[in-house]
Amino acid sequence: MLRHTMPYATPGQVIGLLGGSFDPAHAGHAHITREALKRFGLDRVWWLVSPGNPLKDRGPAPMAKRIARARAVMQHPRVEVTGIEAQLGTRYTAQTLKALQMLYPHVRFVWLMGADNMAQLHLWQDWRQIMESVPIGVLARPGQRISARMSRAAALYVPYRIPGRFGHLLAQAEAPAWCFVNVPMNDASSTAIRARGDWSTEPG
Repeated sequence: MLRHTMPYATPGQVIGLLGGSFDPAHAGHAHITREALKRFGLDRVWWLVSPGNPLKDRGPAPMAKRIARARAVMQHPRVEVTGIEAQLGTRYTAQTLKALQMLYPHVRFVWLMGADNMAQLHLWQDWRQIMESVPIGVLARPGQRISARMSRAAALYVPYRIPGRFGHLLAQAEAPAWCFVNVPMNDASSTAIRARGDWSTEPG
C-alpha cells in the first residue's frame, strides 16, 4: 500500500535526495538543487521535508504548510517535493536511506547536503552508515567551505573524495564516495527568514 503513495522512479534512474525541515523553503534551497542536477549527473531530485529535525529543540511549522511553501519555491520538472519520512515513519537519515533502498532496489540514490551539514555530519545518528550506503554530494554555502572540508567526516573519508571537476561521476560511484563542489553563492537562510517574522510556525 505504502509503495503506491511514494514518488515514481524507473529502474536505473539516479535520484538526488535533499532532506531538511524546510522551515521555510527558500531560494537557497532551490539554488543548490538546480546546481546539484547539473553537477552530479542526477536524473531527478526529491526534497524530503522532514517531520522534525532531531538536532533542533524547537519544532517546525506544520508539515502541510512547509510542503506547500516548498512546492511554491521549487518549481522544476525534475524536482519533486515529498513527505517521504512521515510516510515511512523514519526519524533519522540513515533509516530513511535504508528504507528507500529496499523500496527502490534498482534506483541509485545520491544524498545531497549543504556544506553546513557536512561540517556537523558526525553528530548525526549512524552517520558512518550514511556515508557508506550512498554517494554524497556536498554543495558549498556561505561561510561553510573551510569547516566542511576540515570536518570529522571529511577527514575520515578523504580517500573517497571525488574532485569537484569530476562531480558528474558521483552518481555512478560506489559508496563511500563524496564530492564537494563550490557553487555561486546564495545566502538565503531559513533562520533569517524566521527572525524577520516572515514565517510563522503556526498553521495557515
